[in-house]
Amino acid sequence: MESSQISGPAGAPRKRAENGRRAAALLGSAIALAALLVLSLGLGARQLSPAEVWHGLVDADSAAYTVVHQMRLPRTLLGLLAGVALGVAGGVMQALTRNPLADPGLLGINAGASAAVATAAGLFGVATFQGYVWFALAGAAAVSVLVYAVGGGRAATPARLALAGAAVNAALYSYVNGTMLLDAASLETMRFWTVGSLASAQGETAAMMAPFVAAGLLLALALARPLNALALGDDSARSLGAHPARVRAGAIVAVTLLCGAATAACGPIVFVGLMVPHLVRALTGPDQRWMLPCCALLAPVLLLGADVLGRLVARPGELQAGIVTAVLGGPLFLYFVRRKVRA
Repeated sequence: MESSQISGPAGAPRKRAENGRRAAALLGSAIALAALLVLSLGLGARQLSPAEVWHGLVDADSAAYTVVHQMRLPRTLLGLLAGVALGVAGGVMQALTRNPLADPGLLGINAGASAAVATAAGLFGVATFQGYVWFALAGAAAVSVLVYAVGGGRAATPARLALAGAAVNAALYSYVNGTMLLDAASLETMRFWTVGSLASAQGETAAMMAPFVAAGLLLALALARPLNALALGDDSARSLGAHPARVRAGAIVAVTLLCGAATAACGPIVFVGLMVPHLVRALTGPDQRWMLPCCALLAPVLLLGADVLGRLVARPGELQAGIVTAVLGGPLFLYFVRRKVRA
């Protein structure tokens, strides 16, 4: 945002340098994502070389075709879409609340989606993504509004939002665990889902998830400039032509679409939406026009990397991606909290 205020001949070289650095960050993120896509297709209980991955993708007679198409490709595409959704949702939430510790998991939105899915599975016998997703969207939307209201609405502070999210998280995850314990069928269906997993991905899951993620992503990108204005305060945002109430409502809709779809598809994966915006902000600065696209590229790198790491460290079994992101994100969250307190 500072670069947008630089004008005149003296500011032009600095602005070009900043834009060059941001473009380099986007390019580097795209290259890292491409590399992780190949690794996700190639690494696991049976390791495949890049050549075998390629033949497995394009040659139906290849020995790797079944492994790639039936096992690796669905979970890679699911990780790609879920990573995009969680990373962009985290960036939007941090910009909207002006809270660097905001995250869909920490503020209870994933818990709302999870509670709704648990209700769908335990009470109504729903067992497919087509059924889960509508419950997840409704749960995410309800908790978004609830946490924002309990946290103080327009007067919400980062601390109050975090406390409201923690309280909602505790209550809703207790409900989820109770639902699973009371219903053995739900426990069997959801025991991997509740920790966040890409392992159960099927070929049609990513295709059904894509429209929700695309809609949320497009809405988030359209709100990038108004979110920049909102960071200056409501009065300044109005003077710049933004409508704070509309921006907040649009941001909540975007986060609901992104988090609801991701949670319905692979469970409540935490800390992706917290870690990635922090890393991206160091590369691109706070301008949402650069931050959100970079989050969309780097968040799948983190999620797919966690999934690949989970496959490798526990072979021939595997650790679920949600466990790996929690192990990585927990200490990082404590670091951010301590740094914020000292500041």
